[in-house]
Amino acid sequence: MTVYRRHRFAWLFVSLLLTLAAGPTLDVLVPKHNPLQVLLAVNLLAAIGGVARERDMRIPLFLGVAFIAARVLQAALHVPGMLAVSDGLWLIGVALTMVASVRHAFGRGVVDAERIFAALDAYLLAGLLFGVAYWMLDRVWPTSFASTTGTFDPFHAIYFSFVTIATLGYGDVTPASEPARGLAIVEGVSGQLYLTVLVARLVSLYARQHED
Repeated sequence: MTVYRRHRFAWLFVSLLLTLAAGPTLDVLVPKHNPLQVLLAVNLLAAIGGVARERDMRIPLFLGVAFIAARVLQAALHVPGMLAVSDGLWLIGVALTMVASVRHAFGRGVVDAERIFAALDAYLLAGLLFGVAYWMLDRVWPTSFASTTGTFDPFHAIYFSFVTIATLGYGDVTPASEPARGLAIVEGVSGQLYLTVLVARLVSLYARQHED
């Protein structure tokens, strides 16, 4: 447990990379078990665990428990509307832990590996957060996205999110409604601003660290 606490942001980074790298493949190989959904749940728990020692983290912990309860009810009892509730809890929980990761990355102190991992975690969490938001938007506002494959599932939503935040712009998935375009603009601009401010902040801290 001590090892996890000392390297909690590194473990979260591994969890996020595993989701992005293996999630889509597992979703094709074993679609009945919804591996991508399971990995997203693991990411939420890892994200909350990563910032559990930070101040004011009682709300994300509560949201994590509520998310698990909502998922169990959805799987066991098929309660109507519980899927939307669990997705909303996931979004809020990840958003709060992402803010906590940014606070850790930009805070005062030594620029060590954990600070770097916290900064990277926030970036990857933002990509996942927007991906789930796109998926929820398409369910509420059908045909908000156009895909060359004709489908828009959670994998395509996350894929489009990271293509947008990285400003790659492949064009195989495109926003088709005004809300989707607005959300994509926010993600693209925010991602670039975050990287710019992050580099400036870390360089400043690193230089101050060597001056001291």
